[in-house]
Amino acid sequence: MVQLRGFLFTLQMGRSNKISGPRGIHALVIKLSESDPLYGEKKKLLESKGFSAEVQITLEDSSSAEWTSTTLKTMQQIFRIIHLDEAELYFFEDPPLGCYSLKNEMEALNSMISHIDSLITITKCFQGHALRCLRDATVNLLKEFWDRNTVNDTIWNVKQCNEENHLLQWGERIGVNSRVQIAHIEGFGRGAIAQEDLEVGDIALEIPVPAIISEDAMKGSDMYPVLQRIDGISVETMLLLWSMKERYNSSSKYKIYFDMLPREFNTGLSFGIDAIMVLDGTILLEEIIQAKEHLRTQYEELFPTLCDAHPDVFPPELFTWEHYLWACELWYSNSMKIQFADGELRTCLIPIAGFLNHSLYPHISRYGKVDPVTNSLKFPMSRPCRVGEQCFLSYGNFSSSHLITFYGFLPHGDNPYDVIPLDIDNGFDGDNNVMDSCKHTTHMLRGTWFSNNHNIFSYGLPSPLLDYLRNARNMSDTESPMQDKLEVEAQVLEDLYATFSSMMEGLSDTNPDTRENIEWDVKLALQYKDLQRRIMSSILRSCSSGLKMLEDEHERSHSRDHREK
Repeated sequence: MVQLRGFLFTLQMGRSNKISGPRGIHALVIKLSESDPLYGEKKKLLESKGFSAEVQITLEDSSSAEWTSTTLKTMQQIFRIIHLDEAELYFFEDPPLGCYSLKNEMEALNSMISHIDSLITITKCFQGHALRCLRDATVNLLKEFWDRNTVNDTIWNVKQCNEENHLLQWGERIGVNSRVQIAHIEGFGRGAIAQEDLEVGDIALEIPVPAIISEDAMKGSDMYPVLQRIDGISVETMLLLWSMKERYNSSSKYKIYFDMLPREFNTGLSFGIDAIMVLDGTILLEEIIQAKEHLRTQYEELFPTLCDAHPDVFPPELFTWEHYLWACELWYSNSMKIQFADGELRTCLIPIAGFLNHSLYPHISRYGKVDPVTNSLKFPMSRPCRVGEQCFLSYGNFSSSHLITFYGFLPHGDNPYDVIPLDIDNGFDGDNNVMDSCKHTTHMLRGTWFSNNHNIFSYGLPSPLLDYLRNARNMSDTESPMQDKLEVEAQVLEDLYATFSSMMEGLSDTNPDTRENIEWDVKLALQYKDLQRRIMSSILRSCSSGLKMLEDEHERSHSRDHREK
């Protein structure tokens, strides 16, 4: 049995009234895991589509085109729902063409391929042909999907440098297999370029465990005996301190890697005062301030005490606040959570792999587990990448504010995780109807361009928020007169409009003429502020158009009532 986020996927064999045959019939069983934190919502959604939380698909003796097509459609619908995350569920809409999002579709199809592969390897039965036909059909569907939703990743300005070549040569000597080339890419800094056409399932990069920087390297250093006596210190903090010293270790086995790292990471944690002033009134400002305060407190708890007590192990010149911040930015922006063969999840630095850039629509999205057979970390392709294209990785489902704070960039394209949280009092004087009607404890908004439904009573706004605000005004869904509903709708939209108008006023515009020859951090801060204005503008437009629709509907309803009288 193989388990992945939110579901179980198994192969069952047996004889019964429903599953029978002269040689024993095999069946695929797709089961929504009860440990999924979104189990309840996903179960209801599956049931609304005619599925249960556990679906059994019988494999035929020989796979007909009709069986393959029907099975593929069924699995696709189920896996789409299984792979919905919290934000996708909150903003959920029934899509006109079945696809909830590019990311969700890619995850669903890749998960299907991965688990069909796992079943092919464990079954030698005659139904294996059906599985292989199903796999081929899924791969073709994934290719067709990306052909229809082409993302141009071709790179025109690439600069190769000796430093990158030296790192790859070092990797090859210790067993790294790479089908990508690390280079400087205009608009991205360093990144990975495909050296050949890479198809779904191909391994773009394979890193042997000895090349991975983990806590084992730190535990072999002279500082570990000192650090392990400090109450409450985490392994991650120990790794920060280790890297501050290892960076200057001329005999380090990772010297080439550390020499390749930038002297400055240019993340939000290094924003200067001018950039901070630009961010006044934004979510990003709060995130940066909280992160910096946390790191500063953490640093002052350790230094100068460690330097005073153990100057030979912690030389003061290597453990300054500036060096500590550099190490924090290194681990925030380059580390990965890796599950090793022993089952332990560890924070690591992955030479070469750490230089792959993030995309909202990555080529590589399923990684992070050491292969116990090869004792290596593999990075398989989740979608095709042509030679000369930049090969992207997924850092996770992060907002742009998080990516700027800890990684130092604003992602290309519209980020569905750029949400504006709303501070709403869920009490409403203890109204149980309101509490019962609201299954979400927090509410949020994002750019309304993501919505496919801008009709009356939807407006491109999230239904959980609208339902909550309606019920807060004691408006039931079906029994109230239309005129009352329209009045409540208008109140909801007017309140939202007033709230975001006030927020918009707090994001003062900046004269474009002042954007020339500005520092990197101010430029990034301005880009983020532009993004926030764009999101809020879309919300204001949706509220305005919604109010116009309500006004028109109110007039039509009034005319109907007048004619009936």
